[in-house]
Amino acid sequence: MKKIYLSLVGILLLTSNSFSQNQSFDATNARDGETVEYCTTHKKRKELLMNPQAAASFAQDEIIRQQELQNSTNVEKAVVYVPIVFHILHNGGTENISDEQIMDAFSILNRDFRLMNADAANVHADFQGLPDDMEIEFRLATKAPNGACFNGITRTQNVITHDGSNGGSQVTAVRNGNNVYNGNWASNKYLNIYIVADAGGAAGYTMTPNNWGGTDMYNGIWILHNYVGSMGTSGVYSSRALTHEVGHWLNLEHVWGPNNNPGNAASCGDDDGVADTPNEIGVTSCALNEATCGPRANVENYMDYSYCSKMFTPGQGTRMRNALNSSVGGRNNLKTAQNISDTGADGVMALCKAEFSSDKNSICAGTTVQFTDETYNAANGWTWTFDGGSPASSTAQNPTVTYNNPGVYSVTLVATDGGSNDTETKTGFIHVVPAATSIPLLEGFESFSTLAGVDEWGIINPSGNGFELATSVGLNSAKSARLINYGQAAGDLDELVSSPVNLSGISQVTLSFRYAHKRRNTSDDDKLRVLVTNSCGDSWAIRKTILLASTSSVQGSSFTPSTESDWTTIHVTNITSSYFVDNFRYKFTFEGGGGNNIFLDNINIYEGSPSDDLVTGSSGISELTSINGLSVYPNPVDAELSVDFSVQTAQEVVLSVQDVTGKTVQISSINANEGSNLVLMNTQDLSSGIYFIEVKTAGARQVKQFVVK
Repeated sequence: MKKIYLSLVGILLLTSNSFSQNQSFDATNARDGETVEYCTTHKKRKELLMNPQAAASFAQDEIIRQQELQNSTNVEKAVVYVPIVFHILHNGGTENISDEQIMDAFSILNRDFRLMNADAANVHADFQGLPDDMEIEFRLATKAPNGACFNGITRTQNVITHDGSNGGSQVTAVRNGNNVYNGNWASNKYLNIYIVADAGGAAGYTMTPNNWGGTDMYNGIWILHNYVGSMGTSGVYSSRALTHEVGHWLNLEHVWGPNNNPGNAASCGDDDGVADTPNEIGVTSCALNEATCGPRANVENYMDYSYCSKMFTPGQGTRMRNALNSSVGGRNNLKTAQNISDTGADGVMALCKAEFSSDKNSICAGTTVQFTDETYNAANGWTWTFDGGSPASSTAQNPTVTYNNPGVYSVTLVATDGGSNDTETKTGFIHVVPAATSIPLLEGFESFSTLAGVDEWGIINPSGNGFELATSVGLNSAKSARLINYGQAAGDLDELVSSPVNLSGISQVTLSFRYAHKRRNTSDDDKLRVLVTNSCGDSWAIRKTILLASTSSVQGSSFTPSTESDWTTIHVTNITSSYFVDNFRYKFTFEGGGGNNIFLDNINIYEGSPSDDLVTGSSGISELTSINGLSVYPNPVDAELSVDFSVQTAQEVVLSVQDVTGKTVQISSINANEGSNLVLMNTQDLSSGIYFIEVKTAGARQVKQFVVK
C-alpha cells in the first residue's frame, strides 16, 4: 500500500567531491551466506542528510517532484532509452573484468527491465500477472563527452579500486585517468556504472535522483566486479545486483521502505511509496512464505534481498518513469532525442575506431601472442601487420603471432565495415626481451642514453609519468632510473621490468638495489614493490614491499638525491629455488600515494648472501679483494683529494676519476698495503663540477662522488 510522505532522497555529500564509508560489516544488511552488505544506498542517504544544506536541498527536490506530478498529463507509455557507460576501475587484477562480462551484465539489465526474463512466469501465485515491462531500455553510449567514439566501456588502472572507503576518490580516479576521455561524464547525459574491487563493504550502492550533486558524474552507481553479470568473476546469484541498484537510481526504495534494515518487524509501518507492493519486513533469502506484516511479501521483487528476485510491479514502473520525466537530478534529459544522438546511443552500428589488445606485451623470444580485435562498433574485415612477428601479416579477426627475435615491435590493424576503414598503430607494443644475462649482474644505468624503447628494460606507464633515465643523478655515479612522482595524483601505478637473468644451477641468490625517495608530506602513502617471475613474465609474485611513508623523510619540493646518505640499500633474499631458472625476471612496481620522486640505482644480482658492497666478480666478492671504509675528503675539494680505504691483503688497486658524462679524466694504480691506505690525488687541473672516484681491485669496485670547487 502507499503512504504519502516527503522523501529526503540522496546518498553522497558532494561538497568536497568525496564521501566517507564506515566499512564495519553489518551482517543484518547482507543476504544469507554473503560477506558483503547487499546494498548501502539508504545508509549513504542517512549519512548525507546529517548535512543541513543537503537535507534542505532534498526536501526541495521532493516538492519539485510532487509539483511536476500534479502538472503532468497522462501520456501513453512508450519505450524510453537511457545511455549507459561502464567504467572499470582496476589495478590489473581480477577486477579488470572482460568486455564479455560487461556485455552479459548489460544484457541481463535490459532483460529484467523489459520483462524478457523467463523466470518472471514462475512468480508465486499471489503475484501472477503482476510482473510488468518497465519499457525502459538501456543503450551503450558510443560517444564520449568530447565526441570521441568508444565502445561504452572505459578502463582506469588505479590502486584505489581496492579502497572503497571514499567512493568520491574512486570517481576522481576514473574522471582523471580513464582511457577514453578525462573530464566530467555528466549524470544527466550518462548512467555511469563504476565497477570496483571494493565498494566500502557493499556489493553496490547509488544515489536516488537529486539536485544536490547536480549533473556531476558522482551521481552514479558503484558495484563490485563479482556482482556484475552472470559469468567471469560473477555468477547467476549475483547477477541481479545491478538491476537492484538501477532501480534505486530511478528513485525506487527497498520494498520494505527507505532504510537498510531488512528483517525488522518495525518496517511494517514503513512503505516504499508504491501502491502495488505489500508492506513487508524485507528478506535476505528466498522466503516465499514471509507474511510478518499481514499480506504475503513480494520477496521475488528486484528491490528485496532475496536470491529469487525476478520482477518489478506496474507501480514501480510508474515511479521510475516519473523519475525519468522529472527535472530533479536531470534524469529527464537522458532520454531526449538530442542526448541519445549526442551520446551515440541511437543504435547506429558503423565503424568508429579500430582497436585491439593482446594477452601479453613483454615476452621472451619464441613466445606466441594472442591478439584480440576490439574494434567498435562494427567491422567485417581486418588487415594486420606485425613488425618482427611470424606471420608478418594476417586477415584473421583474432590472430596468434610468434616473435622469435629480441626487439621492440609495432603492430598495425586496419579495420573495415565494407564502406569505411580505420587504422590503429601501437608503436613499441611488443617487447621481446634479450637472451638471459649471467650473474653476477650489476645495473647502474651508465651505458644508456635513454630507457625508452631499449631491449633491456620495459616501462609500463598506464598514465602520468613513467620511469626514465636520470642523468647527472646517481649513487656515486652519473646515472640512475627515475620516476617523477611529485605532483602526480595518488593511485598512479608504474613499473620498470627487467630482461631475463639466468639463475639456473645456483644454490642461493640475492637481489640488492639502492633507492632514494622523500615524502612530499606526512599523509603520503607511496609504495615500492619488487616482484619476480619464473615464467618470463606470464605470472609474478611479490618478494618485497617497501612502505615509503614509514622510511622516508619529508621534503615539500621536488626531490633529487644530492648526497650518499639519501640512498638506502635493500637486499631481497627470499627468491627461492623455484625461481632458479634460465628466464628469471624481476620488476619494480611503484604505487603513487601523493608523495615525491623515487630513484633506483646499482641493481645487483649475485650468488650468495647479502653484501653491502657491489658484487661484480664471477664468484662474488672475496674477502681478500674487498674494499672497506672508502671515504673521500675534503668534499668539496679545491686542490688535493684524500682517498681513504682499506684492503685485507697487499694488492694492486686502480683509482680512476670520471666526469658526469662517464669520461675518464684521471687514472692511476698503486700497490696498496694490507690494512688502511691513504692516497692523495691532485685535482687542480680539474674544472669545477661533479666527479666520481672509482677504487677497483681484481674482484671489487667502489665509487664515491666528489665536487671540485
